[in-house]
Amino acid sequence: MLVNLKDVLVPAKKNHYAVGLFNAVNLELARGILDAAERSGSPVIMGTAEVLFPYGPLEEVSYFLLPMAKKAKVPVVIHLDHGLNKETCLKALELGFTSIMYDCSTDSYEDNVRKVKEMADIAHEYGATIEGELGHVGDNEGTDPSLFYTEPEMAKDYVERTGVDALAVAVGNAHGAYKFPPRLDFERIRAIAKEVTVPLVLHGGSGLTDHDFRQAIIDGISKVNIFTDINSAAAEAVMRQFTDSGKGITDLIPAAVEAVRVETMKKLLLFGSNEKAGVCPFID
Repeated sequence: MLVNLKDVLVPAKKNHYAVGLFNAVNLELARGILDAAERSGSPVIMGTAEVLFPYGPLEEVSYFLLPMAKKAKVPVVIHLDHGLNKETCLKALELGFTSIMYDCSTDSYEDNVRKVKEMADIAHEYGATIEGELGHVGDNEGTDPSLFYTEPEMAKDYVERTGVDALAVAVGNAHGAYKFPPRLDFERIRAIAKEVTVPLVLHGGSGLTDHDFRQAIIDGISKVNIFTDINSAAAEAVMRQFTDSGKGITDLIPAAVEAVRVETMKKLLLFGSNEKAGVCPFID
């Protein structure tokens, strides 16, 4: 069932669980993610990000993500993550993506507000949802993440002025594999959640501890982005399978799908979204 971000995140925020976003740049990733979601009865968000286009071009990815979502037995959002350009976001909407993230977090505050507000109006005309980012979630290259933290009062102003449906926050998280143990600012998450009405998003979820996830969700996170964990799990499974008995790509595909399913299932259970598919309103 193809739905948008509000359909899955509003119930998550109300009932204190989180829905996972898992990027799927090929069919193996998509199959593993959806299998886990259907087996666990969990709503799920699938998609891609602009930085991943070299591995799965946006239009080509849409050819399988959208039909798979429409046929799924659970609510599925097809989401463009970290759209960096207006043209990319527009293309995703034209292709039928039900949600986009327009990442203007490195712009000045006023430019971020102006550009995201313009895109929010367009997305809503398509019946799609939009995620914005305030503060900046970096790539964990040793820079002090507290330099880019989201300020709670500014978050309130940002949400009200842009009309975003979800807000990605910078609270000590980072993209990719963590080089140093992350220290999430849970007090900051609670403070932001009190100020804004929309669901909060935690980027850089791969590599956080189970405690980090549980506490962040308790404190107000409703969406968690995962890619590195499922990407690495697929690669490791393929390497093992090839070493043991691989003769060709068809010997490796089942191992990749199963590894993604297992890793995705762990996250869905941890986030508490299992058996929550029926809580979400559906869109034909």
